[in-house]
Amino acid sequence: MSDVASQLTTADGRPLKAALASAQAQAKRRAFFLVLPLLLFILISFAVPIGQMLQRSVYNDQFSKSVPALSQWFAENPKGTAPDEAAFAALASDLVLMKETRAAGDAGTRINYVVSGTRSMFTKAARGADTLEPPYMAAMLELDEDWDDPLVWNAMRSAASPWTFDFYTIAFDLERDADGKLTKVDENQRIYFRLFIKTFLIAGVITAICLVLAFPIAHLLATLPMAKANLLMILVLLPFWTSLLVRTTSWIVLLQGQGVVNDILVALGIIGDDGRLQMIYNQTGTIIAMVHILLPFMVLPLYSVMRVIPVSYTRAARSLGATSWTTFRRIYLPQTIPGIGAGVLLVFILAVGYYITPALVGGADGQLFSNMVQFHMTKANWSMAAALATMLLVGVLVLYWLYDRLIGIDKLKLG
Repeated sequence: MSDVASQLTTADGRPLKAALASAQAQAKRRAFFLVLPLLLFILISFAVPIGQMLQRSVYNDQFSKSVPALSQWFAENPKGTAPDEAAFAALASDLVLMKETRAAGDAGTRINYVVSGTRSMFTKAARGADTLEPPYMAAMLELDEDWDDPLVWNAMRSAASPWTFDFYTIAFDLERDADGKLTKVDENQRIYFRLFIKTFLIAGVITAICLVLAFPIAHLLATLPMAKANLLMILVLLPFWTSLLVRTTSWIVLLQGQGVVNDILVALGIIGDDGRLQMIYNQTGTIIAMVHILLPFMVLPLYSVMRVIPVSYTRAARSLGATSWTTFRRIYLPQTIPGIGAGVLLVFILAVGYYITPALVGGADGQLFSNMVQFHMTKANWSMAAALATMLLVGVLVLYWLYDRLIGIDKLKLG
């Protein structure tokens, strides 16, 4: 057969096999050029920014670009070498350069990320760098005795290279001791990693509440006649047509101490006027507002699955003697797993990265990890913000991987 096919020709005399191969290649090129705009959009708006974020989290030249002499001393002397007169001479030389380039503040800020209170040391020393004379060690210690602190020199050694993992160390609430070993920071200074865990726990609570509330709503929408279901679906979709800022500030009006909810409870005699509930500017306010905002994202995937489940399955189970609970547990619920998985994954990822709502209604107690990322961005600490954002990204990807391993991403159904 292959010999016969190879002998066939087209109308213009070309071999049929070669013509088919050329047509397939042309179709592939056409398909590639059709999806090329989408590929470019994904590359420019998604892949490149994430790559820049990952690079920024391990790259910071605020200090290294201003200390060429000190960087050379660190390169020539192994880690653990105590600073000698040559080291202080190199530092004094670099302080003169910092004064000329007005970079002392940036260099000090970089070290201050690791050792608090060092920014003022650099700015003070740079102002009088021109007057420093040998012996430089004694002159520097006369300015500030903390210049002999091993923690400061360890921090400068690490920052002398623009490539560093210092920001991940800080993000995990760790620090380096005088010997350069990683240790946990003091109990009252452990902020980032605790907030990271707290964010995932709050996102889990929000997701669970949304699932409990959305399941009966989606079931009702799936079983009602189409006309009534469409009317109720408008109510579900109504939050999408309202500004997020309006929805969030509405909860402030409802939940504040002198708000609508507390006024109703006082009027009904459930609580006294002096016992008004504090439901805003705390973790409770964050959960309530975010459940309201994210609930439609759970309802829609559930509804898309439930509406195609044949009613005959449950009727058959009941006719065979199964109870309502058994029918739900063994017949109906397993068929809704794709919608549950899609809704849980969607709501959880949105909750983990939410920023506006916790910022407005969370107060100090209801802040999430994304608020800490924003805080460092406003302070122009791009490397710290990138490190925290990378932690958040990795955490979500790990959960996505676990979902794929336990349930299977192929069972995910969004609509």
